[in-house]
Amino acid sequence: MTAYSGAIDSAQTVADIAVATQIQIDDGLSVLSLATSTFNAEKENGTKAEVVHAIDLGTSANYAALAKSGISTTGATSITGNVAISPAAGTYLTGFSETLDATNTFSTSSYVTGHLFAYDYASPTPVVLGTATADMQIAYNTGAGILPDYTELFAGDLSGKTMSSGAYQWSNNLLINTDLTLTGNSTDIWVFQIAGTLTQAAGVRVTLAGGALPENIYWIVGDSISMGVGAHTEGTMLGMTNIAMQTNSSINGRLLAQTAITLDSTTVVKPN
Repeated sequence: MTAYSGAIDSAQTVADIAVATQIQIDDGLSVLSLATSTFNAEKENGTKAEVVHAIDLGTSANYAALAKSGISTTGATSITGNVAISPAAGTYLTGFSETLDATNTFSTSSYVTGHLFAYDYASPTPVVLGTATADMQIAYNTGAGILPDYTELFAGDLSGKTMSSGAYQWSNNLLINTDLTLTGNSTDIWVFQIAGTLTQAAGVRVTLAGGALPENIYWIVGDSISMGVGAHTEGTMLGMTNIAMQTNSSINGRLLAQTAITLDSTTVVKPN
């Protein structure tokens, strides 16, 4: 752009000369033509916004729900995938009626298709969970640091919108009050960077179209996350604070919280 602007200025200087020679005119046109070709080529190949790649979740990807201070559930919750808390102890897994395995390294629950883990379980569980929570924090920081393609879009209200892939950033809260559609193919990536809260209203759905996959969607939230009664969402929730899933809410994705997760007859299905 700088080179192109300079070429335009140079050409304008020649155009302003009332008695410009043919050589000056030809030289000015040649410089402008080359700059135009270079600028157009760079637009196609060299100056696009940063390509958004999948966020490496590390070992935190092994969990459908992972929190530092506790995970609680009420009602007929159903989780497909592992559940873990660290550095909190097993007493902060509440409502699961879990049964500790004979190895003392994990427990099981009728609410979970998978295993439950806590930091005070037997070795090697504490080390494994320490790595997972560290990876969760790294993933959050990585997601928050991605250069956004769009900022402050729709003033933080995605109600009723259809969003293509890319990185989106908001400096305050984000609302989803009516259904949101994410449309793209199976390799497209969505990153939503939200400095404030994320609130999805009761009964509202985030749906996928065109082959989009939940494992390619990331919600990076600096404050609390609240999914309303009967709401459904897609993707990995990386919350700096708590994640609250209200009655009969559901997610195809992961819940990864820096503090606590609360569930109420919630369905969580971890993607591949």
